[in-house]
Amino acid sequence: MSYDLLLEDGLKAINKLSLSPFDLTATQVEQLQRFMGFSPFAAKFIQSNVDFVNELLCLNDDFSANYESYVNELNRQLSGSSSEAETMKLLRVFRHRQLITIIWLDFFKLQTQSQILLLINRLAEAIIIAARDWLTDFMLPANGRAYDASGQPMPLIILGMGKLGGGELNLSSDIDLIFTFAEHGNTKNGRRSLEHQQYFIRLGQKLINLLHQVTVDGFCYRVDMRLRPFGDSGPLVISFTALEDYYQNHGRDWERYAMVKARALGAICEGGKQVEQLLRPFVYRRYIDFSAIESLRKMKASIAQELRRRNLKHNIKLGSGGIREVEFIVQSLQLIRGGREPKLRRQSLFAAMKQLISHGMYPETDMAQLLDSYLLLRRLENLLQGIDDKQTQTLPNLEDELNWQRLNCAFGCRTSEQLLAIVTQAMTIVHQQFVFAIGDSDSEDEQLEWSQELWQSHSDEAALQILQEHDLVGQEFWQKLKQWRVQLSKRSMGSRGRETLDKLMPALLVDFSTQPDPTAVFDSITHVLDRILTRTAYLELLLENAGARQQLLKLCQASPYIAELIAKFPLLLDDLIDPSLLYQTTALEDYQLELQQYLLRIPEEDLEQQMEALRQFKLSQQLKIAAADITGVLPLMQVSDHLTYLAEAIVSQVVELAWKQITERFGIPAGLAPEDKGFAVIGYGKLGGIELGYGSDLDLVFLHFDGKGDTQGGRKPISVHEFYLKLAQRILHLFSTRTPSGILYEVDMRLRPSGSGGLLVSNINRFAEYQLNEAWTWEHQALVRTRLIGTNNSLQQDFDKIKQQILSIPREPQQLLTEVVAMRSKMREHLIDAKAGEFDLKQSPGGITDIEFMVQYLVLKHANQYPQLCRWSDNIRLLDELAQQGILERNTAIDLIDSYCKLRDESHRRSLQPNQSKALPASLITNIELVAQTWQDLMHDH
Repeated sequence: MSYDLLLEDGLKAINKLSLSPFDLTATQVEQLQRFMGFSPFAAKFIQSNVDFVNELLCLNDDFSANYESYVNELNRQLSGSSSEAETMKLLRVFRHRQLITIIWLDFFKLQTQSQILLLINRLAEAIIIAARDWLTDFMLPANGRAYDASGQPMPLIILGMGKLGGGELNLSSDIDLIFTFAEHGNTKNGRRSLEHQQYFIRLGQKLINLLHQVTVDGFCYRVDMRLRPFGDSGPLVISFTALEDYYQNHGRDWERYAMVKARALGAICEGGKQVEQLLRPFVYRRYIDFSAIESLRKMKASIAQELRRRNLKHNIKLGSGGIREVEFIVQSLQLIRGGREPKLRRQSLFAAMKQLISHGMYPETDMAQLLDSYLLLRRLENLLQGIDDKQTQTLPNLEDELNWQRLNCAFGCRTSEQLLAIVTQAMTIVHQQFVFAIGDSDSEDEQLEWSQELWQSHSDEAALQILQEHDLVGQEFWQKLKQWRVQLSKRSMGSRGRETLDKLMPALLVDFSTQPDPTAVFDSITHVLDRILTRTAYLELLLENAGARQQLLKLCQASPYIAELIAKFPLLLDDLIDPSLLYQTTALEDYQLELQQYLLRIPEEDLEQQMEALRQFKLSQQLKIAAADITGVLPLMQVSDHLTYLAEAIVSQVVELAWKQITERFGIPAGLAPEDKGFAVIGYGKLGGIELGYGSDLDLVFLHFDGKGDTQGGRKPISVHEFYLKLAQRILHLFSTRTPSGILYEVDMRLRPSGSGGLLVSNINRFAEYQLNEAWTWEHQALVRTRLIGTNNSLQQDFDKIKQQILSIPREPQQLLTEVVAMRSKMREHLIDAKAGEFDLKQSPGGITDIEFMVQYLVLKHANQYPQLCRWSDNIRLLDELAQQGILERNTAIDLIDSYCKLRDESHRRSLQPNQSKALPASLITNIELVAQTWQDLMHDH
């Protein structure tokens, strides 16, 4: 390696030291020579502060400094200062000394780049806060101090923006600040009293001067205040209230981007937390917000234009693949998803990257490449600035051999070409990921030329020619497109919405051209669009995410049910973004845990949001199940399992929420063991039989333990029965209340003792008495398909015992048969939904209900002899058990199981395709005939 120019400069710098080289070892001389040759800024300071040499030479990788240590040392030094001029000198000398320490650590790779960035940031933050606090004391005699309404001292809150806020400041960076204060009022304890805003403006002006002014000792930091509300034309300092009002009414997209990193500097205080909290709604929208991408694209295009105008080449910050593109990638994802994922609301780029990986929003290997490239570019940036303490991100000209030797030496490269190749590779990686995440609008526009022309076309002839050239069905498709455009012209959307739609539709037209039946899918997609036209965020989501568009087309084409679901609940569009997650259904045993984690983001006291979150979780999970169903990822039995386990998890969570609300007011019934609720939810019908469909109601019965007396520990004690009645009412309220995402489930309680006229919740002993002495045969039939929802319930054994007892009652076979057949005839008469030539999968002869009734009849007839029949609640395992006990022929049981599965499969298909014909599929004729014949053979007396 040849560093001759660097070493020559370093030797000259050493020769100017009033220090004998013989006081140093040969290794130390070489270190000092390289370092002083690398940084003229450092060399000049060292020559004036020879005592600093030994301090530098003793540095190693154990070096550490935190914000508190910097602040304490600064406060110690500033405590004796009595003038602003003296303070300026102390601040600058301190800053240079510490900054050169950091340059040394970086040059010799004694710290990682993330550690270097943190040190630079801690230093800057300490200087800013120490200067503010010194000025506050310095101004006290003349101007007093600001106090809040409670009499506590009120500081100037300094928001650090950009890299300062994120903890990633570069070596010679400007610092972007915003000044604000908590409350209006007047200062106290000074010779004169100033209004708070006037006082803080004066303090802010002095602070800027302390940091910014160039003296014989240089400067501390160039201070940029242009990010404050209204920029240069706005007041230097404003109150929290004015700050909040500005961002609510005047905040622009680029300011949202800037505010991602906004952080109150200094030790955590109430004012700092308050201002960060009031900014959050402006920065992070409650929905997934793809408008951020278009804003970032415009900012990036503006930067690129400025680079071209100023003819800036090899800029490692603003150029293609530069540092800014990494920030854009991460911050765009924060803006898009931070409203829904609080853990993404991090000022630190590194912390945000970790959260993006942990939430599955960015591939881990890609993020690792992005991070490595970013750290390399940040080290290069700091070393560039460490040469002369100048804010530059531009690589030297290739003719500038000395500066290239300085960089080569720091990076251990032989030539400038070698280092340039490393930098180019890093920037290529960054730009590739930038295009993937943010997009390249120029190349996209070229691909959309024909579809943009079609969308804007008013000529039938021209439009039909375009459609033919791109394999779209001609006349019919054009007529639908034209008619829909006319409807749109009458809709109120707003300028932003129309602009977004005008960009989205050409992209969708290209997508339509790849579909087997573009006209059919057009109807489904425009039905969805009709529901989101006034919700621009969702239009932007589809515009910015081609993958989401493709999934929407795929699902809408496969299932009108899904199209209608998405149209009614557009929040489901969020789930289309990542196909790998869309078709990856939750494991059956994980629904409860997933739901609990999903609700952790909502404050416990916010019941309204808890209720909405429950509904959003259900809709999102049902969409995943349906998507996996129509693509064949899930077979029938597993579809019902997933829908049932999802419902169980939601029922359990609703009970938990209701329990918490009721017990907070009324206390807990006496006699309960710790963690025991003494309450059970019994699932009947499809929920009990683990056979839920997409639109199934939940048939529930509520039971409670046989408790006495009143509740204990609440504000208002009530009787045990009244307590459980209020609990049941609260549960039904949580299910039935309509939020923006609809109701949770339709709940049917008519199977409780005495039906609609009975008590909403029953004592378990009263339930047993009713089943034994008052229940009809059809109620015992219903009991066959019951089970207690949830686990670890103290009533489980009691319920199982009651169920066993009731189902095992000896019954007169002929009377049982008569009553079961009579009930079946009555149901068919009142519930069948089939015209001539149609087949009702449930109620028509040979349908699902015939199989269910045969199973229930056989269980009630034989459970007295075969108690194993009371173990199961689902028809598949009951049929298998009937075969094992010899009650049914094995082949008959197998045929019924096969027919039952196929009929339910067709039922699911009809749910997903509600507009399809109800004609009997030819593939089911054999199964239906078999079921009808089995009914005739088994129930032959009727």
